[in-house]
Amino acid sequence: MRKILLPIAIVIAGFALAAGIVATGPRLEQQPPPPDAPLVRSWLAASQTVQMTAIAHGTVSPRTESELIPEVSGRVVELSPSMVSGGFFKANEVLFRVDPLDYELALEQARAALASAESELINARKGHIRQTDLARRQSTSASQQDDALNRLKVGEANIREVKARIEKATRDLARTEVRAPYEGRVRSERVDVGQFVSRGISVANLYATDYAEVRLPIQDSELAYLDLPLGNGGSMDRNEPVAELRASFGGNLHTWVGKIVRTEGELDPQTRMLHVIAQVQSPYLQIQNKPPLAVGLFVEAEIIGRHVDNVFVIPRSALQSGNQVYVINQDNRLEFRNVNILRFVDEHIYITSGFEQGETICISTLTNAIEGMSVRPTVPDQSQGVAAS
Repeated sequence: MRKILLPIAIVIAGFALAAGIVATGPRLEQQPPPPDAPLVRSWLAASQTVQMTAIAHGTVSPRTESELIPEVSGRVVELSPSMVSGGFFKANEVLFRVDPLDYELALEQARAALASAESELINARKGHIRQTDLARRQSTSASQQDDALNRLKVGEANIREVKARIEKATRDLARTEVRAPYEGRVRSERVDVGQFVSRGISVANLYATDYAEVRLPIQDSELAYLDLPLGNGGSMDRNEPVAELRASFGGNLHTWVGKIVRTEGELDPQTRMLHVIAQVQSPYLQIQNKPPLAVGLFVEAEIIGRHVDNVFVIPRSALQSGNQVYVINQDNRLEFRNVNILRFVDEHIYITSGFEQGETICISTLTNAIEGMSVRPTVPDQSQGVAAS
């Protein structure tokens, strides 16, 4: 009997121990199911005043460029050290000299001719006076009087002619010194000592260094953002817009500040571009380690335009399909709003209307969103916009 009761007692004790363990163990708490609303980034709408700009690219060129052409012919006897490709020169500096001997002789011949003509004129005047006196006494003929008057007029004409020859010879002699028309730089030269140069044949290309210009193409869609004159011949009659030029030179990025001084007369019919001219004063003036704005340098120009008030600047991710923006209302539900887009700038969009100051904007890209759906917005972030210029 004892052998039968012992196993039964062990089984009963095991069940009792298991029941005790279950009764004293930890209980699982029921958790609510996770919400279905998606988590989105948000931005608290805040308008600002922004300054419009336009980006264009162009190549630096001189404002004034000309060919150096001698006005007399002859052999070059002296050449300035500045008369080399890339050489700088001052205004009125003698760039080279042509042998003046022939022109000095021509001037001396003209002066001698003047002395002879003056002597002949003196004799002609005396003869005319003599004939006039004889005519009062009726002691000469009319033909003799006419001859005397004719010699006087010829003598006066000879004086004028010889004086003109002297003036021309003097000018030709001065032109044997070929001088710089302005302060500038030599682009290229084709002259050397001993070379014979001909009148009217170019021997060098020069350009002025007082100003540099950049021809910049602007899209017609961006003209509304810039204060550019489209009338009065394209010249500025008010404050000139500032243009900041940027270029990589010597492995570093450098900037130069210029102004838009004029616009060209018409839009390009193929590209729909209007070209404006940016001008930089003293481009070769070196300040500290800043390099010169050299002719031929390719630059990027940022033209400073108008200020526009009450603009919302949002990231591109906030713009949904159909030019809509999702506004998150107080119940954390989406409201679809159509917006007016002023322009796209890099990764941001300028909005002029469509929502109000202080509203919460969804800046996450949502697919298959429906109006009124619930979302879980993050804490609204004011830094999602960009600072006004």
